[in-house]
Amino acid sequence: MNRRNFLKETAIKPGGIVVVPSLVFGNPSWLDPAVNTMISTEAVGTKFNHYWSKCVGAGRANEGLRASWLEQLKMAKELCGFEYCRFHGLFHDDMFVYKEVNGKAKYNWQYVDDLFDRMLEIGVRPFVELGFVPKVMASTPNTTFWWKGNSAPPNDYNKWGELVRALTAHCVSRYGLDELRKWYFEVWNEPDLHGFWDGSKAQYFELYKTSVNAIKGVDENLRVGGPATSNFVPDERFDGEIEDKTKDKTLIADDINKLEWHAVWVKDFINYCAKEKLPVDFISTHPYPTDFAINPETKKGGGRTRKADATKDDLEWLRKTVAASPYPNAEIHCTEWSSSPSSRDATHDSLQAATYLIKANVEGIGFVNSLSYWTFTDVFEEGGAGDSIFHGGFGLINYQGIVKPTFHAYRMLNNLGDEILHKEEGMIVTRHSKTQKVTALLYHYPAEYKDVVNGNVEQTLNAGKPKEFNLNLPALHLSAGFEIQTLDRDNGFAYPKWKAMGSPEPPTREQTKQLKLAAMAVKKEQIKADARGGLKWKRTLQPWTCVLIKQV
Repeated sequence: MNRRNFLKETAIKPGGIVVVPSLVFGNPSWLDPAVNTMISTEAVGTKFNHYWSKCVGAGRANEGLRASWLEQLKMAKELCGFEYCRFHGLFHDDMFVYKEVNGKAKYNWQYVDDLFDRMLEIGVRPFVELGFVPKVMASTPNTTFWWKGNSAPPNDYNKWGELVRALTAHCVSRYGLDELRKWYFEVWNEPDLHGFWDGSKAQYFELYKTSVNAIKGVDENLRVGGPATSNFVPDERFDGEIEDKTKDKTLIADDINKLEWHAVWVKDFINYCAKEKLPVDFISTHPYPTDFAINPETKKGGGRTRKADATKDDLEWLRKTVAASPYPNAEIHCTEWSSSPSSRDATHDSLQAATYLIKANVEGIGFVNSLSYWTFTDVFEEGGAGDSIFHGGFGLINYQGIVKPTFHAYRMLNNLGDEILHKEEGMIVTRHSKTQKVTALLYHYPAEYKDVVNGNVEQTLNAGKPKEFNLNLPALHLSAGFEIQTLDRDNGFAYPKWKAMGSPEPPTREQTKQLKLAAMAVKKEQIKADARGGLKWKRTLQPWTCVLIKQV
């Protein structure tokens, strides 16, 4: 490269960031294009929130009464920083909150109190999902999951409203109004899907109206929202009162990424609430980057995976839609999200899911208030217990307490500062405003892999080329020290270790102990700034590798 082309291709960005073209360093054909970045650690940073750690999901309320669930929540709080936890089934019959005696409602809050008390002791607040109805209140026999959550609309909306009001008033009495004003109350879960709501769109809107009026009747400053609908779609299947599967486009489109995707019911919900003059403190939906539509003729699923940056597009759509609505200041909470909505997706147990989670969360900074990972634990029984200790469950932690690579993804994200110094594909560099220390997170999501990771674990792990990263951080203290943490195939990834043991089902107590240690053991290195107070770090990363560079 001659001097003129070098000057032409070298970009000086705002904040004193210099990005040097990879040709200066050389980039063989067997490598992905290199990342070569010099960053001024004294530059003005851009403030941002850790929206990825605002909330995390779990299966159902009753599972939260188990010791293993609570132990894992504590670990997730301490290392991943989650502030809230959301789950189904708060009003399900196994929580024993409601029965009728001589035609009159009788409430029992003992199980709810036990769960909420223990969560708050850990430092995690409830993100309260209002559902399902108690069996005595169900208008149809429709249920979901093996534990038979009653997905019917209430047979008496007044009774439902009084139940919601009674819960709210009880929690205010127990925890105080100042505490309750920090909670969120979400009305139902995925009412656009028949399995979760055996009713119409209009019936759900009436449910929201009843619920928000009941909660605001206790205190107008309590936060309520919805519609908590399922993943984005590119068609009109949910435009009517109930889903019309004949209008699904993803089963027939050659390239689903050329379709225009949108959230389900969100605009209709906003328009209804505006017309009825109802308060909306937040909009919620579940932007899984997939579409598991059902063919109405064959009754078989047509699982389709979208492009790798689909989540960023969805979050941006939400931000623009809410900003242009009658509720422009409403918060946006994506109360479920993962690489797929399947609790039997082998990717959830593997390395590439961690890289995807980092990529999607970093790309989505600035659009929404939360992107809640579903879920923190495999103490989770929507489809019953897993047949294997690694069965593709949603959890960041498996049933035995063995963390997965996805756990490290959130742990690494939690280590970032609150000011962005630089962000590009494969890298984010941040500074902690209180300490002025720098933390960077690098990840190699191979350019050859265009879509969100899916269940083809071995094939995906072997996809892509290595990539060279060159990070230059000048103007540090002469004594500045850094810890380098590497998550890759050999470090912090328990599944291959389990396979090497012969895939024991279940592992012995000693094997479980070994797997727990192996799962937590990311590679750690200690380095210091050079004699001029600079850090120059160069490494060729294999596909799916994630690296945390943290000033200590």
